[in-house]
Order: sequence, then structure tokens, then C-alpha cells
Amino acid sequence: MDDLTTVAEAATVLELGTAALRDMLGEDWEVTVQPEQATAAHTGDPGWDAVVRLTSRHDSMFTELLVDVRTRVTPKDAAGHIASTAMLVRRVNHYTRLMVFAPWISPRTQEELRRREIAYLDLTGNVSLRVTRPAVIVHTQGAERAPSSHRPSNSKPMLTGPRAGRLVRLLADVKPPYRATDLAKSAGLSVPYVSKLLDSLEDQLLIERNGKVIVHVDWQQLLRTRASSLDLMHHTHPLGMIAPMGVQAVIDRLDKLDGYVADHEVLVTGSYAARAVAPVAVGGQLMLYTAPDDAANTRIAKHLGLLPVSEGADVLLLAPWDLSVWHRPVRFDRYWQVGLSQLVLDCLSGPGRMPAEGEKVLEYMAEKEGTWRLSGLEEAGRHRAPHNGAGDPSLF
Repeated sequence: MDDLTTVAEAATVLELGTAALRDMLGEDWEVTVQPEQATAAHTGDPGWDAVVRLTSRHDSMFTELLVDVRTRVTPKDAAGHIASTAMLVRRVNHYTRLMVFAPWISPRTQEELRRREIAYLDLTGNVSLRVTRPAVIVHTQGAERAPSSHRPSNSKPMLTGPRAGRLVRLLADVKPPYRATDLAKSAGLSVPYVSKLLDSLEDQLLIERNGKVIVHVDWQQLLRTRASSLDLMHHTHPLGMIAPMGVQAVIDRLDKLDGYVADHEVLVTGSYAARAVAPVAVGGQLMLYTAPDDAANTRIAKHLGLLPVSEGADVLLLAPWDLSVWHRPVRFDRYWQVGLSQLVLDCLSGPGRMPAEGEKVLEYMAEKEGTWRLSGLEEAGRHRAPHNGAGDPSLF
């Protein structure tokens, strides 16, 4: 068991988890906590807190689940101590399973547990259990995000908010090694904040460290995890516009003005930017990051020949949520657009087919990683980099 503050908390999670399991299996099964094992965890347990027996009412065959009760479980836990315990359990008895009970288990942690054939149940309905004798197979999906009631007050920083976005983009765009102090300086963030967020990322297996030095970043999963906390249409307050002369006329204007309109930088994102990198389909709205104030957007719209509309927009003007949106832009084809990592975040958190376009951009990035990831933080300044679309020259 992990650091549950009281025995009562452990008992509550165990009781509710057992009741949920009983409801799922139905009247054909008897689900009981073995009384002699129920409190073993509090006197030096071997890696589990209780033994839950599943007994078939038809033939009295039963199996036992060794339940590890936790208030919080991370991918790092799943790949470490829990995996070691599960391996030990299988060596002792192939038909006995280790099962994790928790208030909530994140999708990434569920994936790590399933990969190691470890059963789990959380109180929101995420359950995975497979037993061969007697045959029991249960797999249900619950909450993808932690309910507020299950978030400890002392939890580490999450991948939400502009500050986290700045660090995520830096980790994705720049190859390690580097330290927390280096990242904090480059991103303009405090060292304590960066250190705490890196601890959280390590728990999620999104980074690996050798001592204090980051040596590996799972940048694809990092971007997916960050995007899962975003909503492009909510965070950017889009202004709907129509292009009377057609979207192509707007693109021609952006090309002629080299991405600067009415003294403001304008960057393409969304479907048009994704197609320039990894074509998927035609159509979609032209999305432009513009200025954060209405007066400037009015001037930008006028220079681009756009008219405001309440519905049927073919162009959206997006307000940048953080200045990092402007960091490390790239010119593909005829216009300047957001950097690849920002493009992925925007697409994965966007509506319609945009998430699929984001995955295509991720595929491109994985294939061409050597052409776009920077070799050091000293190269990560905010600068423009052309890409003429011919071959695969460096994007930065």
C-alpha cells in the first residue's frame, strides 16, 4: 500500500472497489474479502493490502486477487514496484492475480498496467480484469480525467496552463541532455516550478533522468498528454471571418506580407498548416494566430480582406493563450506557421478531423526527427526558419 493517511481511507477504497466488482460480476459470483488478510497491509505487507476471493456459485471454483490499494498510482509506479510485485505473484501461483484499487487511474497508467498484465479497478469505472480459471474477463472505461474529489491538495503540477505549455514545447523541440535550471532559464520559468513539473513528468514516464540530468523525452506522448488538457476553441476565443475573395486570396496576401499584417505577426495553424506538413484531406477553416486585442484584429482583418460573421466562417482569428505560440515558427510552402510541436497541440485539441491531422503531423515528426529537433537549448530562441518544401532540410 502507498502513503494512505489513515487506515479508514484504505478501508473505504477497498470496500467501494469490492462492491463495484461485485456489481459488475453479478449474482453468479460471490465476491468476498478474506478477513484474515484484510488488515495485513498495516503490519508490513509483501506488496498487497487484502485478498479478495471470487467464487463461482455454479461450481464453487474460485480465484484470489491480491489487492494493492492506493490513493494515487502513476505510470512509474506501474512500471516499478507494482510490476515487481506482480511478477513475484505469478511465480508463486499462476492463477492468482495482483489487482490495483485506486480512486482514479489515469489512461497512461492503465496502459502500463495492461502491458504488464496487471488488473486494476478505480472508483470511476476504469476496470481491467482477466482470470483464466475460473474464466473472468472484465474491461470497462470510466473517467479519463481525475475527479476533483480525488485530487490530493499536495499534488504535483499538472500539464495545464501557459507555463506548462512553454516547458512542454521546449522539451519536445530540443534534444536532451539538460537540467531543470537550464530549462527554467530558457523558458523564463522559476526553477522550483520546473523541478516539480519534471518530477510529475518522470512519474508519468514522459521523461527519464540520470541523477538531475534529463536524458530522454517521450515527446510524442508528452504532446498528446498536454493536448488532452486543452480545448483549442475554448482557449483561443476564435473570431469568425469570411473571405469574400476566397481563402486562397488570404493566403496570397500572407505570402506577400511575409507573415506580418498591420504591424502584427500572423501565423497559420490547424488544418491548412497540417496539410502543408502531412497532407490528409482538403477543406477546413483557415486558422490564424493574430493579436490579442480587438482593435488590432480589426486592422488585421481589413488588411487581409476579411469580414466578421457569426456563422459560416471560413477563417478563424485565434488569440494566443501564451507567448510560446510565437516561438520557433516555420515557413512551409507559402506562409509562416506555428512550430511543429505547437501545431500538434492545436490539432489534437481541435474539433472535427483536426485530431487525426495532428496524428499525421506526429508521424511526420517521428520520421523526420533529425530535421526539426534542436540539438541544444541555445538554439531554442524565438526565431523564424524557412522551409521551402523541397526535400527535408532542417526546419529550424
